[in-house]
Amino acid sequence: MDRSREARRDGAKSPPPSASRLTFKGRRGNRRKTQAEPIWAKLPKPAAIADACTRVLRRSVPALIGLAVIGTVSGTAWAGYRFVTHSPRFAITTIDVSGNRQVTTEEILGTLPAHDGDNVFEVDLDAVTRAVKKNPWIASAEAHRVLPHTIAITVREHVATAVVELGGLYLADAGGHPFKKAELSVEDGAGLPIVTGLDREQWHANPDGGAAQVRDALDVLARWNENADRPSIGEVHLDPHGNLTLVTYEHAIKIQLGVADTSFTRSLLAARLATFDATWSELSGDERSRMRAIHLDAHSDQVTVAFAPEKVQ
Repeated sequence: MDRSREARRDGAKSPPPSASRLTFKGRRGNRRKTQAEPIWAKLPKPAAIADACTRVLRRSVPALIGLAVIGTVSGTAWAGYRFVTHSPRFAITTIDVSGNRQVTTEEILGTLPAHDGDNVFEVDLDAVTRAVKKNPWIASAEAHRVLPHTIAITVREHVATAVVELGGLYLADAGGHPFKKAELSVEDGAGLPIVTGLDREQWHANPDGGAAQVRDALDVLARWNENADRPSIGEVHLDPHGNLTLVTYEHAIKIQLGVADTSFTRSLLAARLATFDATWSELSGDERSRMRAIHLDAHSDQVTVAFAPEKVQ
């Protein structure tokens, strides 16, 4: 039997439980609503504002000083630029040209984008050199300012060493490169040997190879001219196979030397020239005048001479 029930019947009160699973929270009292603070009370104090402004100003001083310096320098530079580009003190009075021989100074001055009276600082020196180098005689050009009022131009001209026939006559330099079409009216190339036999299309297909052929021909000619007793050469002919033939000014005698390339060594050339010298010394004046060809390309110790027929008296 449940003892609790017995206790209630006897009227006795049961002791409270030692622990209860239920807890009760008392009601919270109504909080008294606080009054809203005025907005100026949230603002920082004047002393704090002054202190913050002082710190900002202290940090900004170097930047402000830098901006002031930059502004001053920029203004000074602009004023200086305006002065040197507009002052009559820097107006061009002289354009000096040096190094020219084939091209006259007047021809060079006539092509320049600079003239007397222009400001020396306003002249584009690159444009000046480009204008000068348009002349085919000019290999290179340099220009610089000589203050306060002079432009100095130094040029280097091509030196013509031969005339090359390429569907027309062209002046060529020592490197074998044509640089200008020969003008016979002004005697371009007068006294220079003519290199013939080159194909224009092959030249355009391989200009470096063509220039090498011209150099080889000029090298042979230089070796020929080492002996003043040999007749003067007016033409150097290269056939399609690379065989080189010298043609004299007088009587147009053809001197066939053979292939002029890397296999045409100096010793072989020297032997063939020695054979020519020995043959030439044995010929009389009449025989030399009747000579039409001499073949030295078979063997260094053999020579074949072709003569024109004798005139019948």
